[in-house]
Amino acid sequence: MWGKVRKAGGRVAHAMRTETKAGGDKRPHNLFEAAAAYVTASAEDDQERADEAAGWVSPEALSFGVNELAGRAVVALARERGESPRTVARELLGLPAE
Repeated sequence: MWGKVRKAGGRVAHAMRTETKAGGDKRPHNLFEAAAAYVTASAEDDQERADEAAGWVSPEALSFGVNELAGRAVVALARERGESPRTVARELLGLPAE
């Protein structure tokens, strides 16, 4: 049992591993920094910046960060509008109300 937990933990740790910044700064990029930079660049249609941010962390970590950012954004917007997160998410995606 503990072997399975240890193996799963190792996969999570590997997925969250980051690369160091270019230019001599040794601090690694945080997966949430990568997600914020990636989403911002995508929204601004800047493919070069999106590709750079995507290279900062593993694809799994970037996916996790983007999902976390999306969830937090929907919840914040729902609170601001006084609507449910489900309603806001469907509206943002252009889906009909249920």
